[in-house]
Amino acid sequence: MEQQKINLEKLIGDLKKKIYYPVYFFCGEESYYIDRITDYMMETIIPETEKSFNQIVIYGKDCDASVVINVARKYPMMANLQLVILKEAQELKNFEDLIHYIENPLKSTILVINYKYKSLDKRKKIYKSLEKNAVIFESEKLYEEKIPTWIANYLNRKNYKIEPKAAVLLTEFLGNDLSKVVNELDKLIIILGNKSQIITSQLIEKNIGISKEYNNYELQSALARKEILKANRIINYFAGNQKNNHISQTLASLFFFFSKVLIFHSLNNKSKQNVSSSLKINPYFVREYEIAASNYSQAKVTQIISLLREYDVKSKGYGNVSSTAGDLLKELIFKIIH
Repeated sequence: MEQQKINLEKLIGDLKKKIYYPVYFFCGEESYYIDRITDYMMETIIPETEKSFNQIVIYGKDCDASVVINVARKYPMMANLQLVILKEAQELKNFEDLIHYIENPLKSTILVINYKYKSLDKRKKIYKSLEKNAVIFESEKLYEEKIPTWIANYLNRKNYKIEPKAAVLLTEFLGNDLSKVVNELDKLIIILGNKSQIITSQLIEKNIGISKEYNNYELQSALARKEILKANRIINYFAGNQKNNHISQTLASLFFFFSKVLIFHSLNNKSKQNVSSSLKINPYFVREYEIAASNYSQAKVTQIISLLREYDVKSKGYGNVSSTAGDLLKELIFKIIH
């Protein structure tokens, strides 16, 4: 059986049609999809009355490859199939010894291997064997810039809508760990109840505890408009709350923003649609980049990006003996605006 890497839609589609294969290998840095697909398989493949005999979960940190192989080679009890889930496979002792089973799997066993938070070295012999004999799904981390759209789509499937600014606010607070994002969204859905309600930044501030005034998005907005007082107020807040507003996050956020302002300057076609497409941003935010570009020339933006690199190095202790994170941010914001 020659198998290729499979995308999420094809994988779910096959499972819904009850098209099963002897070995599945789920790997990658993003655990959310690995967990969701595995849960779906555990819920649907083996009938409830047979699960106690024919659905087995093994944890890699608790055993070695020989245990997995022995379980997978057993025949199902009074049924056509057994489902064997190997969780935390990245912790399995002698993982590469699984090749002895993968090259000759039992047709009555569905073996699901969860190899989370990283990818298997593609040069290894076992990976070559998996490519030939298994269905491989690699769950890659989404870049943070794609998370607001992912949030909007997730909520839309549940008949909720969210303002673009609110989605950005959530992304900034939660990062790109989808399991963490979904956990907060599901809690928010339970709290709100009313599906006709549009999720706003005010609702998020009230129910999740994220400040809609003191965050990196508002800092970007203040800098774009050269609102010196507002920018300094946010930076002073960050200086006193480094645990929740670490300088590295602020620098990364500003670098991301001004890099896109630089791209904006280079565009010949500055229509809303083209800017949105070229910068890979929601059309809602195009105005922010138009304002920033009008306040900062291309040369100034290039200088700002150099400053951000310089202060990133300083924040890590190089060329900086005594300045605190707050002091560095205040210096940086002064140099950006002036």
